[in-house]
Amino acid sequence: MPPAAPYGKINIAVAGLGRMGKRHAKTLLYRVPHANLVAVCSNDAKELEWAREFFKTDDKKTEIKVFDSYADMIELPGLQAVWVSTSTNVHAPFTLQAIAKNLHVLCEKPISQKLEEARAVVDAAKANPHLKVMAGYSRRFDASYRDAKDKVDKGVIGKPFLVRSQTCDLLDETGFFVRYAAKNGGVFVDCCIHDIDLSLYYLGDVIPKAVWAIGTITHHPELKALNDVDNGIGMVEYWDGKLAYFYCSRTQAHGHDVATEITGTSGKISVNVHPRSNNVLVSGSHGISNEVQPKYWERFEDAFATEANEYLESIIQDKPVPLPLELGIRSLEIGWALQDALLSGQTQHFDRQGRHVAAPPATNATNSGGVKA
Repeated sequence: MPPAAPYGKINIAVAGLGRMGKRHAKTLLYRVPHANLVAVCSNDAKELEWAREFFKTDDKKTEIKVFDSYADMIELPGLQAVWVSTSTNVHAPFTLQAIAKNLHVLCEKPISQKLEEARAVVDAAKANPHLKVMAGYSRRFDASYRDAKDKVDKGVIGKPFLVRSQTCDLLDETGFFVRYAAKNGGVFVDCCIHDIDLSLYYLGDVIPKAVWAIGTITHHPELKALNDVDNGIGMVEYWDGKLAYFYCSRTQAHGHDVATEITGTSGKISVNVHPRSNNVLVSGSHGISNEVQPKYWERFEDAFATEANEYLESIIQDKPVPLPLELGIRSLEIGWALQDALLSGQTQHFDRQGRHVAAPPATNATNSGGVKA
């Protein structure tokens, strides 16, 4: 049994010890004053070996328990909250199990690969309003994206009508990405989900009208068997004349290249259009250059810490979570419509209530779309 959480702290556990889980555990230990990390779990032998070594201590009173079973971990007496950092395919089941055990939950995006599962999570959270359940759309906690939002809200660029956003990851040649892709949904549901969410963030309470997508496989032929691509372009027309354009890639040679532009009636705001790892420039006969963050963690480490701090404050102060859980449903609906458009070559349509409706025959569609392999 973990000791009672110190005043102003929450006993929290981390589920999953892959790339994200390890980092979230360290964030809770070192950067979140309200967190009292009491347990972690994984079903992977190498991850468990790492955890037993990393969390080893001679002080049994402060020992962080390592579990090989999520079901066993959430039975831990005194546990109050769980950060679900597993592969996407178990986000919803783990969140629902935690809610059933009367635990607060911060779940990585998206809530699920499946819309019906995601809606079940939202319904369970609504049925337990005393619990704080949130999906982690971390870019809304990034200082630059928040500053851009503040400027949009103040009318600096007039009325926003177009968002161009991209998530472009460093090319992985180890085979990890292909194994990851098999468990985490298609490129628009996984890689593009933050960009979709940002379009909702900046354009306001918008409803999708039509979506269109194309894609290609440039480096990972194994994705063809998964009906997926490693580079995709998607476009969304929202009702009332607002637009979004997305580029998602898993094959960038230079590093993690994430950028967003918001265009309004009297100006434009750009975030990270020229990615940099720091403020150092190297000048020489080759020209002037700078380094780029290799992966998303280097770019968004501070955002994840801010997210965790604000989420735990919502528990301690019993106030609404920073992001409504329902946000994840709309972005997931758009992500899957983009995935459908990619595979079918047909524009996908929504009615004014945001319900996905049948696409017209291909001859009447506004694009030819499709996947190139």
